[in-house]
Amino acid sequence: MGSNMSQAPVKEDQFLRYSRTVGMTTMEGRGFYYPMDAAIAGDGRIYVVNRSLGYANRGIRVTVLNIEGEYFGTFGSIGSGDGQFIWPNGIALDRGGRVYVTDEFHHRISIFDDSGTFVTKWGVHGADRGELDGPSGIAFDLDDNVLLADTRNHRVQRFTKDGTFISAFGVAGSGDGEFNLPWGITSNGGGEVFVADWGNDRVQRFSPEGRFVARYGESGGGDGQLVKPSSVAVDSDGYMYVADWGNERLQVLSPDGAFVQKLRGQATLSEWAEDFLRTNTQEAEARSRADMEPDMEFFNDDPHEESSHIEKLFWAPVSVILDDVGRVYVTEGNRHRIQVFERTS
Repeated sequence: MGSNMSQAPVKEDQFLRYSRTVGMTTMEGRGFYYPMDAAIAGDGRIYVVNRSLGYANRGIRVTVLNIEGEYFGTFGSIGSGDGQFIWPNGIALDRGGRVYVTDEFHHRISIFDDSGTFVTKWGVHGADRGELDGPSGIAFDLDDNVLLADTRNHRVQRFTKDGTFISAFGVAGSGDGEFNLPWGITSNGGGEVFVADWGNDRVQRFSPEGRFVARYGESGGGDGQLVKPSSVAVDSDGYMYVADWGNERLQVLSPDGAFVQKLRGQATLSEWAEDFLRTNTQEAEARSRADMEPDMEFFNDDPHEESSHIEKLFWAPVSVILDDVGRVYVTEGNRHRIQVFERTS
């Protein structure tokens, strides 16, 4: 089934509206540093995995907070030991509240309890069934089994929570059911699996057993087109929310794949950032003199260039997730924050 680009019967400015921003930039403690993904527990706690920079030995951790800005601490650090990461990427919670974090460098999943205490880890590097090469996106199916985007093996694998292999689907390619560096992954209420097929500029949809159902999107910057999508979330009505990483935007698609809305970001200061500026008056004064939305003539139409200069815009929108009331959380890797949106219809 190909993409459906017909116009959805929802006006673009009436579907999602901006709500708030959470987080701020810090290498340690209360804040984020190149966050990659987030997961929300039933009690409203948000677990944010921070990757830091390849050359830095600080910043790698999971930060725990809630939408109101309450801070509950961090766990994890850089390294190869238990509870440590080198290239953490995806994060998800099982029904018992345990936290699962993928690590592309170690080709493994580390598991923590809800307070951040290390529990166990599993994963073997390789290309055989049940082995991993650069796992990124992670989600849980209806049976609380683990769904993994096995990125450099160009497939999706399913495991029990203790790491026992169950099944796999997908091979390298650009045809239906094939992948080119799959990244984000999610499952809807019917057990269908949605994959952000990063290298193929599309989202693919599969049955609970892994049979190809549909694909959405094509390469480009137009409405409904995608460039390097990194994440996808699906609400209870079937609407898809895609982190269109290469176009620096969030796109909303209808249940049949029609374009609904695109957002470039509307961030305001988070409560943490406001607290920081109240304490650091010199930085607050310098900020008050700065132009956060400069009227610039850019050398090209690259959305990355615009995002890097205008603070409110998404800059590396790498992950999108939903909470129990349908709010949409977009994690920005390069601006170290999460923008939150709400449905209006």
